[in-house]
This record gives sequence, C-alpha cells and structure tokens, in this order.
Amino acid sequence: MPPNNPLQTFPRIGVVGAGSMGSMMTFAFSELGLDVSVWDVDKSNVDKVLTWAKDSPDVKGKIEGFYNITEFTKSLDGKGDRKLFIFSVTHGHPADSVLNMMKADLRSGDIILDGGNENYRRTERRQKECEAIGVNWIGMGVSGGYQSARRGPSLSPSGDTKALNLVMPLLELYAAKDPKTGTPCVTRIGPGGSGHFVKMVHNGIEGGMLSALAEAWSYLHFGLGMDYDQIAEIFAQWNSSGELQGNFLISIGADMLRKKKTPKGDHNGEELDDDDTEGTPLWALMESAARHVSCPTLGAAHYMRIASGNRAERAQVSQKLQMPTPRPIDKSRDRKAEVEKLRLAVYSSFLSSFCQGLELISRASDDESWDIDLGKCLQIWRAGCIIQSDYIADMLQPPLSHKKRVTNMKFVDQVSKELHKSFGALKEIVIQGTLSDQYMPAIAATLEYLKYAGGMSLPTKFMEGQMDYFGAHCYNKPGVPGEDPGPVSKGPHHYEWKVA
Repeated sequence: MPPNNPLQTFPRIGVVGAGSMGSMMTFAFSELGLDVSVWDVDKSNVDKVLTWAKDSPDVKGKIEGFYNITEFTKSLDGKGDRKLFIFSVTHGHPADSVLNMMKADLRSGDIILDGGNENYRRTERRQKECEAIGVNWIGMGVSGGYQSARRGPSLSPSGDTKALNLVMPLLELYAAKDPKTGTPCVTRIGPGGSGHFVKMVHNGIEGGMLSALAEAWSYLHFGLGMDYDQIAEIFAQWNSSGELQGNFLISIGADMLRKKKTPKGDHNGEELDDDDTEGTPLWALMESAARHVSCPTLGAAHYMRIASGNRAERAQVSQKLQMPTPRPIDKSRDRKAEVEKLRLAVYSSFLSSFCQGLELISRASDDESWDIDLGKCLQIWRAGCIIQSDYIADMLQPPLSHKKRVTNMKFVDQVSKELHKSFGALKEIVIQGTLSDQYMPAIAATLEYLKYAGGMSLPTKFMEGQMDYFGAHCYNKPGVPGEDPGPVSKGPHHYEWKVA
C-alpha cells in the first residue's frame, strides 16, 4: 500500500454513538476495510450494530462493540500513530459529557471528528479545550441522512490544517462522489467552526426547499385536485429536465408518492406532523439576523414547521379562528399552464433559498476571516446531500469558484436573469394560491423577497421617519453622496418632528 493510504494510516477507528447515523457510519467504514470500535450510552444500540454485523456479507473490517467507554477508547491504542474517533452524538451537553468521559484516555495527536449537527461556536470552544491537551477537534458537517451516512455523505470538515491533511484521504474515500466528475463531495472548509457553520446553512437551505416543495404538493393535490400518482409523475418530469433537474428532494418526493402502503400494509398512508427538533435551521435564522442577511424563504419555512410542531395548541386555535382550508382552484384555468407556473415558482423558491444561504456563508466568512470557497460548497453539495440540485449547482459553481468574493448572489448575471424570468409565474401562483386559501409561506415569502431585495421604493422610509420621530434614530438622505447608497448604520440627520 502507498504510505498515504488511509487504511494504513487509520487501520482502526472509533465511532461514538450508534444511533441511526453512527450505526450507518460504522457499517460504511467497516465495508471500506477498517476495523471499527463502536460505543453508545444506550447498550441496545450497540447490540443492534453487532447483530447486523454478524449477518452482513459486506463487512470487511472487524466491528467490535463496547459498553464501557474507557475500554472503547483504549481499544484504539497501538492501532496507528494516533487514535481517530468520529462523534455521532446529540449536540450540546451530550457531546460535552462524552468528551469529558474520554479525556483521560486521549493522547497528544489524537483526532476527533464531530459529525453531529453542532453549533459552530460550541465546536470552536471544544477545539480550544482539546488543543490544551494536544488533541485535534474537527467540526464536520455530515449531510444526506442515515442512508448517505451508509453509502457516502457530503462532508464539510473544518479545524486544524495539519489534522485535516491527515484525515482527508480517509474522508475522500468515504464521501459521496460527484456522478459527473467522480470528485469526492468533501472539502476543507476552513478554520474553526466553519464546517459546522456551512452544514448549519445547508440545513437552512434544505428547510426552504422542503417547505416550497410541500406547498407545491398541497397546491397540486388540494388546489388542482390531483391524486398522488399524478403528482408523482409531475415531480418525475420536473426532475428529469429543466431548472429542477437532478434535484434530490423532488426525486424522493416522486418516489414517496408512488408508495401504496405503509410497512403495516394497511393501504392508508400515515398522517405526519413535525416534532420540535429544530436546531440548525433555528441557528441559521439567528445568524442571518445577527449578520444582517435577509433570509425570508428560510424563515417562513421554519415558522410553519414550528406551527406544525405545536399541534396541541393549533388544534385549539383552529376551533377559535375558523380559518378556511385549501379549496379547489378555478377549474376554468388551464391546468397544464398552471403546473408550469408552479414549477417555475418552486424553482424560484429553491434558487432564492440557495441565494440566501450562500450570502449568509459569504458574510460569515468575511466576518470570521474563514476564507471559504463558495464554489467548493457547491461542489460538495453535488451528491450525498439533501439539497443536491444539478441545474442550480451548474449555474452557481463557476462564478463562485476560486474564492471569488461574492456577497450577494443576485450580482451574478445568470442568477438575476433566472429570478427575473420566473417572477411572473411566482406572482401568479401566489395570487391564485391566496384566492383559494392554499398554504404557501415559503413561496409567498420568496415573492416578497425578490420584490424588496431588488426594489428601490421600499416603505421603510416611512418607518425610518417614525423611528426618528419617537426615538431620534436619525436617517440618511436620498441622493446625497456617501449617504445614498451608504453604510448600514445610523444616519447623520434628525428632524425635530415635535418638541419634547
């Protein structure tokens, strides 16, 4: 084997956490030929992994389960120059607790890859904490869900450069591969917690896309009266060509709609509502507000998810508000034309979600001096991840590559042209959806976003006048060099509207 072969550098690794993601990582790395030690606070999770390993013909490396974390950590002693652990643990206190239990058995040079959906600031805190004992903590976003964790996910690691250089060959072996070029969907995002920041924003973009597509499904089903097979066919057509081609969510949406029965075989399907596991989308919205980046498609999507999760309250409120439910759209309208307008509205919402997310990454990269290559972010999102969208990636990646500094994606000519092209259809869908009481928060938010993100007659001038009236907030004057356009800050002018 060549000296840089990852199977030689890390012949045995440790996976911390054997839930849906950790167990799939365990199987994936064993199938690559590595021996894997696995531990979980829940012993039954370890047992499930070991039972599966006995019956799987694909296992190449040895899988060994542990119930004692000290024995688990020490099982990597002497297996290479350093120990390598992959965390798949719930963010926050659980990850801190496990790290504290392992610390005594860690040695200088050991590496921990945190593959959880962690807040990037906590990642940076743990990096400093581990640096004090010579251990490298790498924050690594893992996208694609448990299925990709088994077959190859999209990875966004960040942290110490030397440690990243050591683990990158292994991560390149594990990661999904771009079907067009074979390029591994993993890259060194940058220093600190930048990798988890990128994954956080990825999940925000994902939320905007999920909501827009769900709204489209509802529009087709309740508005246009289509059954699931008909909608599946439409989604399959959208995914096969045009602006929505090669889109993961649309692809699995079509697949899901073609399923005829639940695992119980009752032919009825199952009604679902969101839970309260919000994490990364919530953090993305907090960051967007703090960093002054407008992300309304992502925000509207998340707020509907929150309302969905508050089912008990919603059930009570529905009795009081007596809101109308979605109803059929005027049947005299051309159904084929309506579906095409909806396709463009979904595309506009998807592209706007990408714009909002990438602008947030760009702003944070500048603020934190991370020097993130947005083109590489697009590259790692080409396979193994939830927001894979080939047409959008083909459009965005070239102008964003080689660390070109673009703080507003609408500066890219093709992006602005595409959003302008789809605007009429987007507006028509929102109008018809509103008239027929369809649910469309993300799609409607996209319409307003495009209007005010590119508008020059915003009503905020009235708002600014009132804020100056009651709070002497001051303002900039239009047409004055240095003030229009000027910095995002308090202006130099105040009008004494009423003497105090």
